[in-house]
Amino acid sequence: MKSDLFDAIQFLEKEKGIDKDVLLEALDAAIVSAYKKNFNARTNVRVDLNEEEGTMKVFSRLNIVEEVEDPELEIGLNEAQEIDPKYEVGDVVEEEVTPRDFGRIAAQAAKQVVTQRVREAERGVIYNDYIDRVEDIMTGKVQRMDQRHLFIHLGKVEGKLPFNELMPGEQYEVHDRVKVFVTRVENTSKGPQVFVSRTHPGLLKRLFEMEVPEIYDGLVEIKSVAREAGDRSKISVHSEDPDVDPVGSCVGQRGQRVQTIVDELRGEKIDIVHWSEDPVVYISNALSPSKVIDVLVNEEEHATTVIVPDNQLSLAIGKRGQNARLAAKLTGWKIDIKSESEAEKDGIFSEDDNPTEETPEDELE
Repeated sequence: MKSDLFDAIQFLEKEKGIDKDVLLEALDAAIVSAYKKNFNARTNVRVDLNEEEGTMKVFSRLNIVEEVEDPELEIGLNEAQEIDPKYEVGDVVEEEVTPRDFGRIAAQAAKQVVTQRVREAERGVIYNDYIDRVEDIMTGKVQRMDQRHLFIHLGKVEGKLPFNELMPGEQYEVHDRVKVFVTRVENTSKGPQVFVSRTHPGLLKRLFEMEVPEIYDGLVEIKSVAREAGDRSKISVHSEDPDVDPVGSCVGQRGQRVQTIVDELRGEKIDIVHWSEDPVVYISNALSPSKVIDVLVNEEEHATTVIVPDNQLSLAIGKRGQNARLAAKLTGWKIDIKSESEAEKDGIFSEDDNPTEETPEDELE
């Protein structure tokens, strides 16, 4: 029986990837508990587990003291020195107390404790596997749903996808495959909980990293992402290599790369713009597809006033303010958009002082 127990521990380590030491520690604690419970013992005991011989022994431990107050926990110095003259106060005397039929009792008592530790260890292994997938994309199948969540089968765990993390108009049925972005992993009493999203800006970023080799290889860097999931997004990109066109790399030949991402995101419109450390150029690019005449920068308030042609005002602001809102999120600057005539009326712009009016759009980018 004892040998079978060690064989089982080796099997669990090999098949479930659980550290053998974790299981042996659990077994040790279970045997100590079984001994004290079944034999009414208050004595401190130590368990010796010998894997090579397949044996299990229990030893009582008595602290050596000058004057014994609790004979179940202590032994006098004189009595201890009768066992071994080298003993001193503070040492510990050990004596084997393994009962004849203790193997069966210990195995029964240990089963529940070991099972619990195995379950905890398995949860730890799973947690460590999935914590490394935070801010990554995973693909799974819809397994079930309740009133608030879709539950996505992600291998060893279910990912929880709240309905408010679905893109507008998205509907899934059981067994549908879906790409999701892992937002966080929590180690709870019920086991690891994986939370996923379809609306997170990180999903868009990871899709570009997967689809564009230049991003994966580090030639093109994604600087920022602003997203209103299911409707429109903006992404800014940059390359230190002057021979690499970061926007063209993301768009791909005949737009194939970006179209693959658009299809995955159910038709979500994506604006890809050049990043620049110059806020005038960056904000002008971010307000694409509208043209920009000038950008007035207030460094102190981290705010800008953007002047656009009169016929471009509604395009710059966008439907329900979306274009301006996304540009502000993308750049991190406050953006106030004014038409050319309004800016002249307010005295903040004169056509004679316009430095960018004739500047081609591709130079701005």
